[in-house]
Amino acid sequence: MKACVVIPTYNEAKTIAGLIEQLRKQGLDVLVVDDGSSDNTYNLARQAGSAVLRNQNNQGKGASLVKGFNYALSHGYDVVITMDGDGQHLPADIPYFIRMAEDSKSGLIIGNRMLKTQRMPRLRLLTNMFMSWVISKVAGQGIPDTQCGFRLLKKEVIEKLSLGTSKYETESEIIIQTSRLGFKIESMPVKTVYAGEKSQINPFIDTLRFFKFILRELWTIKP
Repeated sequence: MKACVVIPTYNEAKTIAGLIEQLRKQGLDVLVVDDGSSDNTYNLARQAGSAVLRNQNNQGKGASLVKGFNYALSHGYDVVITMDGDGQHLPADIPYFIRMAEDSKSGLIIGNRMLKTQRMPRLRLLTNMFMSWVISKVAGQGIPDTQCGFRLLKKEVIEKLSLGTSKYETESEIIIQTSRLGFKIESMPVKTVYAGEKSQINPFIDTLRFFKFILRELWTIKP
């Protein structure tokens, strides 16, 4: 199973090189999509041995994911593993994703951080619980942590996705479309490192965008 790790990044110069080095030690192919960073993320990622694509302007996490998916398809990968570049997701969990994918017919496997939430910021925990409940209802499958960006997508899913969003709501759109395409979605426990990093999600703008997206998705549900 040929795997590519896709890391959408924006100003992750502090952590990106160390993350890539850990992934390369596992023999994994890595693609960093630099979303118009103003720091040295792009150069550090290249120096660490990753393939790098760059958006000249900040286009959003979803746009970076789509660019990464297209790269993976054009280079013949069987699965794409997405993870954040801030060090929250642990490369040590990736072999478990791949092993689960090899033994499962599911098209999408999502990391589940909700089994150990003691160190998760309270607001993030409540937001994740609410959004996971909403997305699970819309998708028609129970998913405990829909907001986790640590995921594995199989090629047959990526080939059929037709994403219309470009920001953080893209990860929710992927779940909904995957389910509507008839693929099963599974979850896998993952460890998460919280080191006081600042979320790049705008609480007002991105929440408003999420609700707008959900209302549109509800409107398109077939009776």
